[in-house]
Amino acid sequence: MHSSALAKASHSLHPDQIEHACQQACQQIAPAWPLDQSIAVNPHWKRIHLPIRTVAARMAVLADMQIFPSRAYLLQAWAQGRVCAEDLQLAMQHHGVHDSVEDFVQALSQPVRSAHLPLLIDVLDDDAERFRRLSWRDAITHQVSQTCAAYFDQDQSGWQPARSECLYSFWRDTLVHDHGIGTLMGLPQIHDFLDYLPPTRQQAERWVVQMLGLEASMLADYFEAVLLTVNGWASWCAYLDWQAKLNGQSDDSLRDLLAIRLAWGVIVMQCKGLNASHSAIALVRKKWQSVDSQIQAAEESLRIDEIWQRALDIGYQRGLAQQLVQPIPASATDIAQPPTLQAAFCIDVRSEPMRRALEAVDPSIHTLGVAGFFGLPAAYQPLASRQQRPQLPGLLAPKQLMADRVLTRVSSPNAEDAETIQWRDLSTQVAQQRQRHFMLADQAARLTQYPGAAFSVVETAGPLFLKSLWSMVRPRPHQRQALEHQGLPTKYKKITRPMMQRMPVDAQAQLCAGILQSMGFKPPFAPLVMLVGHASQTANNAHASSLDCGACCGQSGEANTRALAMMLNDPQVRQALSQHHIDIPEQTKFIAALHNTTTQDIQGFDLDLLDTHSLARWQAVQPWLQQAGHQVRAQLQATHPASSEPVPVNDIASLFKHFMMRANDAAQVRPEWGLANNAAFILAPRARTQHLNLAGRAFLHEYDASQDADGTLLEQLMTAPMLVTHWINWQYHASTCEPDRLGCGNKLLHNVVGGRIGVFEGNGGDLRIGLSRQSLHNGQQWMHDPIRLTVVIVATRARIQAIIDKHAVLKQLVLNGWLHLWCEEQGVLWRCPHDAIADSAPTDHAGWQALPL
Repeated sequence: MHSSALAKASHSLHPDQIEHACQQACQQIAPAWPLDQSIAVNPHWKRIHLPIRTVAARMAVLADMQIFPSRAYLLQAWAQGRVCAEDLQLAMQHHGVHDSVEDFVQALSQPVRSAHLPLLIDVLDDDAERFRRLSWRDAITHQVSQTCAAYFDQDQSGWQPARSECLYSFWRDTLVHDHGIGTLMGLPQIHDFLDYLPPTRQQAERWVVQMLGLEASMLADYFEAVLLTVNGWASWCAYLDWQAKLNGQSDDSLRDLLAIRLAWGVIVMQCKGLNASHSAIALVRKKWQSVDSQIQAAEESLRIDEIWQRALDIGYQRGLAQQLVQPIPASATDIAQPPTLQAAFCIDVRSEPMRRALEAVDPSIHTLGVAGFFGLPAAYQPLASRQQRPQLPGLLAPKQLMADRVLTRVSSPNAEDAETIQWRDLSTQVAQQRQRHFMLADQAARLTQYPGAAFSVVETAGPLFLKSLWSMVRPRPHQRQALEHQGLPTKYKKITRPMMQRMPVDAQAQLCAGILQSMGFKPPFAPLVMLVGHASQTANNAHASSLDCGACCGQSGEANTRALAMMLNDPQVRQALSQHHIDIPEQTKFIAALHNTTTQDIQGFDLDLLDTHSLARWQAVQPWLQQAGHQVRAQLQATHPASSEPVPVNDIASLFKHFMMRANDAAQVRPEWGLANNAAFILAPRARTQHLNLAGRAFLHEYDASQDADGTLLEQLMTAPMLVTHWINWQYHASTCEPDRLGCGNKLLHNVVGGRIGVFEGNGGDLRIGLSRQSLHNGQQWMHDPIRLTVVIVATRARIQAIIDKHAVLKQLVLNGWLHLWCEEQGVLWRCPHDAIADSAPTDHAGWQALPL
């Protein structure tokens, strides 16, 4: 009778209207990748079709969430001189504001005026006991989160529930049998109303809408606000749907989550009684009738914050522009002499200091910047495993397969002909050894899973764990141990080689030709060409993959570089490459390498396959690599919190050991700063930036417009690497500006959920996404400056504009203020017309404005 009475008090909507509102709300949620494939994502990716200030206003009203930097942070940036009066004046001029600088500085002392609209559960939670118990919003979040953790867990729990049905059905069954939730929420009668729960998601959606009686125009906003209360799990569900769509399928978990969270409000409403329910519904309707005007008011209030965000951006851009206008040294463009060493690094900002240091060691060293997956559209399958992990950006689906083979060369090191080289394939026998190792390890692990056996293991085998415990107390300077090498006999680790599978020679040659062209390789080739992927080295770090290569889907770049080097060194592939007008000298050898971004060490792979002359050349460049690594370590030492035993930067051995100890320290919460303080993405020949110190803040991708006649390559770079760098920039931006909702909190309190899904901060609450505070803050100040990415492209305005006009996502990013776009044409810097800041600057016919310097 209770439900019927409320239903009569509300008006009904057509199912299509409810369906449309649900879809619209779910479409606003960006995906979040799992811990073992952690890649940076803009949490507002699905909202870039809106201007940034509109999104900021919506998030403030719907979720009490902050998008722009806090006013306290901006005031500090002003006090420190990172934003000057000229920067602020230019920002105000862009937005057509003519207030005084003093007024705008004073405005930072005032709080943002935006009203957060309440949900039904917030209005209902008004009894006198609410201060003595967990709030109903938090209790519901906890219950939904624990249910999701149990439903999605595939890798962690030894005992897992049956989950043959959808998430909504699983939750409904769980809630009906949960006799503790009523006590937790102070609603002992809650089970009297659970019979009203509809059996399906679609029925639950209509049931809730009928109860609330919201108008059709309010539904999508209300539903989005509901999802944002469990934004972490919503992001996980969005990831499942993202992955499904890459495979031509779909996943409805996000819709189930929305129905669950909506149903909870009506359940609590029924527990409150008829009078309280009518009052709550009336108040919710009244508040949400003004949602549009509330968002407009918040948008107007946030104009100040948007202008200050632009001023903060300009503060960095001022220095960047001053560097870019410096004349290029004549030596940088002199390529008459062939280089001694060429090294292709990932565009990751951590590569820029290493490239600069390496080039400073010897002028005959040339470096290039490329996407870290090196163009291989592949998944990787480790030896003796059925699992295939993606080794390419999350935007793409794998098309090829790399798999491990254990190959040893039994012919002479100087044999170069494909017919002369002889291999011994040990893959089968080594795979069997690894499988036996895993079986024994699994059996040993089971001894600690059951209470009775666990006590016996501790009593009998406890002393065997002293070594591992001591290594945690006193870490030693171990080299990085690759995850894919676990369980392999030591003597086989170096000869377990990732290789492309089921690819004919012609297909390999075509793939390699496209990769070399996109990387900017052109004659003359050096005798040694390094393909340098990168990986981090940390201990006891749930977010370790977030420090690895984002272009490799949060993995090491080792597999990609080794597979590519094997192909490029194959005489048959080289012969086929000549059909693509690419002739690689016989003496040129490609060497796969890995840049350890924590220790700043560079390691080479498959050196046993080199001929005698190439191996001698490799040994000759080792002092260069060691010297460059030391230079970078000396620069980075000042950015880490002071250790108890300061290490002199001129002591090469001690400094390297110090970084190795940091990498192996299980108690170290700041092993490295990752991509913190990233600020720019530059598409240009290396000669354009080689003379500049970009302070590890710029992604550098090789691009020579003269070698890209039709603009095809530039289009690829603007629709792939540029989007990836934007995602990285905005993950760091969001985690800094909204650390409580879009960052994952305190690393010291993290508990892993589902083995790989994500983390809780503590033992519950929502699933946490984004970066931990320790990845962004050194204990005294923020290490990331939340500025929007500045993209600089050395190409013509006409070509760039044509690409923007062709792709809606690029137009949205630029037009709506999610990034800044510059171009350099004939020595002049220009701003994209939608990002211009000086109305008095000269413009071209398309509206591009010359950069005022």
